Amino acid sequence: MEQNVIQTPGCEGDPPTAEQILHNIDIPTSTLYGVLTMLTVLGNLVYLEEIVYLLSKTPFSYKRTTYIWITGAPPVIAATSCIGLWIPRSTMFTDFTASIYFTICIHKFLVMMVEEYGGEEAFIHRLHGVPMKISTGPCCCCCLCLPNIPMSRKTLTVLKSGTLQAALLRPILLFFATVLWTNGNYEQGKSMAFLWITILSVAAFILSLWPIGILFNQAKSNLSSHNIVPKFALNQSVLILTQAQGGIINLLVSMGTIVCAAPFSARARGACKFMHQQLLVMEMFILILVSRCYYRRQYHLNTEEGCPPQCQEQDKLKSHANGGVVLLTKPVIVSQQKV
Repeated sequence: MEQNVIQTPGCEGDPPTAEQILHNIDIPTSTLYGVLTMLTVLGNLVYLEEIVYLLSKTPFSYKRTTYIWITGAPPVIAATSCIGLWIPRSTMFTDFTASIYFTICIHKFLVMMVEEYGGEEAFIHRLHGVPMKISTGPCCCCCLCLPNIPMSRKTLTVLKSGTLQAALLRPILLFFATVLWTNGNYEQGKSMAFLWITILSVAAFILSLWPIGILFNQAKSNLSSHNIVPKFALNQSVLILTQAQGGIINLLVSMGTIVCAAPFSARARGACKFMHQQLLVMEMFILILVSRCYYRRQYHLNTEEGCPPQCQEQDKLKSHANGGVVLLTKPVIVSQQKV
């Protein structure tokens, strides 16, 4: 049965330019844009204040750098989304920037969990030989028959490589996607390049989440005093909101639920991230405030390695008592002071 579809003027073609938005903007839309822009600016100001706090109140360490990287994900995504609202045709570049940054944050989160133990040496000392469950999400959550693997320096290197490969591969794939897009050869559902680049990018991204799940299963009990569970929840929230939410909106566009609203076509409103960006700005602002509560802590390290003198003295005594062999001991948890 055929249906006559009436096309509204301005509802076809590419997303509008910034000039077209300013020309067609009405009072409710301008108010919405103003509020979203203000939330973006406030969120980035909160993040800058957090950077100043981390630089001035915490000792210099690699862990401090990872904190700055990880807490920067929500404000960076909010800023790129806000730019995409005002300049809709820049969404390819803003998504490129946000995706690269968050992929690096995935690797930094694994590094942060290792640093919370006091560094790589303290991590190996604490968990050497401890069986690690690898039947976890998102890759092998249904493969319960997989054996546990003992933690070692080689195992840690493999886990780090799992997150590092996405941090290196996805920017390369997204770079080629941007080049093809400028030449008109990269369009959703209309080119093989889009299909293959998407498959490889998603596969690399999902694989990078597997080492995070493996280490988190062990860290959630050992690092409970470091708020590792809320930090992991915040990281996963950014992942869900940036990836799953966009997929749901694209599905609604394909089903015809999201319709045209000139000067935006249905594709421009949904698939080109217009609605998705509005939601992201508001959601990232909330995550910025929540992240500030859990990351704004001062760590007092007595040594550069993160192991207090008492822990080092105990290891020396145990090494002498056991013929030079250091037994597995539980390092003293680094004290925290909430501000």
